[in-house]
Amino acid sequence: MSAAPILITGGAQRLGRHCAERLVDDGHPVIVSYRREREELAALRERGIVTLHADFATEAGILDFIARLREAAPALRAIVHNASDWAPDSRGEAAGADFERLFRIHMLAPYLINLHARELLEACSEPQRDIVHMTDYVVQKGSQKHAAYAATKAGLANLTLSFAAMYAPSIQVNAIAPALIMLNEGDSDAYVAKAKAKSAMEMVPGPGVIYQSLRYLLDNRYVTGITLPVDGGRHLR
Repeated sequence: MSAAPILITGGAQRLGRHCAERLVDDGHPVIVSYRREREELAALRERGIVTLHADFATEAGILDFIARLREAAPALRAIVHNASDWAPDSRGEAAGADFERLFRIHMLAPYLINLHARELLEACSEPQRDIVHMTDYVVQKGSQKHAAYAATKAGLANLTLSFAAMYAPSIQVNAIAPALIMLNEGDSDAYVAKAKAKSAMEMVPGPGVIYQSLRYLLDNRYVTGITLPVDGGRHLR
């Protein structure tokens, strides 16, 4: 438990929301960023979670978020970079602009937040301070339909190494690389069967496995600069 909050970017839904709620259950104050207003935010606010709007698709939006983050918290126990956009590749004139948008969301936002929020982490009185990057299993193999997504997530994975070296020993920097963790509403039985067959564990585990992985990193004082795969053994298939 820490008096300084843990920041989760993109924490309004799915994995980010689950981790935010579990952290609150464990007694940690939490701040989440969100891209657009949604019903789920009301439930988070009722639980005492601070919610900050963020537009990570522009550099100005990133810097504006950092300024408001400084006003909301004089110190941070950890930063979890979960904000993401699973966008397919564009064709034609929009391709370059769409790639740049994913670059800003997946790489520039974590890069600038890590730089500008370092003093907030160092202001935490706890013996451990963490940055956790949420990357993706797809970084290992690329993607035929999500090349820009895969490339920018790979860049985030590399930032893990750089910041881990820069910020040691006072701040630990690690990554979690999930494969398919949760289904979407409306996924067909055929899709579910195909998804399960991709991993040795043949299951869709749900968000609890990501929280377990996050807790391992937040609780272990001797781990930095690693990427923790949470993919059910996909490399075995």
